[in-house]
Amino acid sequence: MKAWLLDSFSGIESLRLAETPAPVAGEGEVLVEVRFAALNPADRYLAEKQYPAKPPLPHILGRDGLGIVRGIGQKVSGFQVGQECIILRSEIGVNRAGTFAQFVTVPAESLAAVPDDWSATQAAGAALVYLTAYQALTQWTDLPAGIILITGASGGVGIASIQLARALGHTVVALSRSPAKRIDLQKLGAQYTFDPAEADWIKDLKSTIAPNRVDLAIDNIGGQLLPQVIQTLGDHGKVSLVGQLAGPVPQFNTATLFFRRLRLGGVAVGAYTPAETTDAWRMVVELLARVNAKPVVGRVFDFERLPDAFGWLAQGPLGKVLLRVRG
Repeated sequence: MKAWLLDSFSGIESLRLAETPAPVAGEGEVLVEVRFAALNPADRYLAEKQYPAKPPLPHILGRDGLGIVRGIGQKVSGFQVGQECIILRSEIGVNRAGTFAQFVTVPAESLAAVPDDWSATQAAGAALVYLTAYQALTQWTDLPAGIILITGASGGVGIASIQLARALGHTVVALSRSPAKRIDLQKLGAQYTFDPAEADWIKDLKSTIAPNRVDLAIDNIGGQLLPQVIQTLGDHGKVSLVGQLAGPVPQFNTATLFFRRLRLGGVAVGAYTPAETTDAWRMVVELLARVNAKPVVGRVFDFERLPDAFGWLAQGPLGKVLLRVRG
């Protein structure tokens, strides 16, 4: 089969398209012919050795995908050859071969049916970002319906967070530097949008939502923006930390957390057990149906253009970036 192989942890540039033996479904596994695979920033992090996992090389990246069942291992039930399915979050693309290949073997417990009325491309890139957004919203058991601030709101996790927060009854504030994207984010369910590059965005936000303050921030950016986000929080405010696209947080003063009793919590969907992943995914699908929302697809690249797809992802497009693996 053809696959994109990562030869070293020196970045996406070390990927090469090559022939490699196709996998065989083992006990408890299903062999999936990949139709579409999705790109995630975490793929780049792993390729740059910025991720805890250090799989044997050459490695095949790719955590999301949709494909067709082509083989069923022993002790697997509930699947049929020819069935289409979604790959949920697992070790696929992390410590075992991923979806940037024509075939991948997946634990049967990490597969799900395609939701009704979803297209193949919508389903292919949904699992990781929606499970991440769901955990970011629900890891705080004492969070009533309130005001949710989302940074990097036009990315995959950002859009998922807007849609799920809306379904959960929250008021959504979305941050984006692009005027066009801010309009799109309002159409997706954000009640308020602001440009974090504007000097007075914090003042304008506080004035808009007064006398309330932000109850939860979902931060996909990090860097210099995080201390600014913390300024918007009310008493007992919380931050779900998802990503650090802007790099480390410089000169962070933890005293800013003390008097309002603020809390920061990391988000890692890898902490879900397979059963928890399945339950969370079921809730994601139910919540999206509640507000008649579906995943947003930004652009689909042919399989041979994976480097171009990563280049496009680095530009911060609206919606998911996919590979068409099977024509």
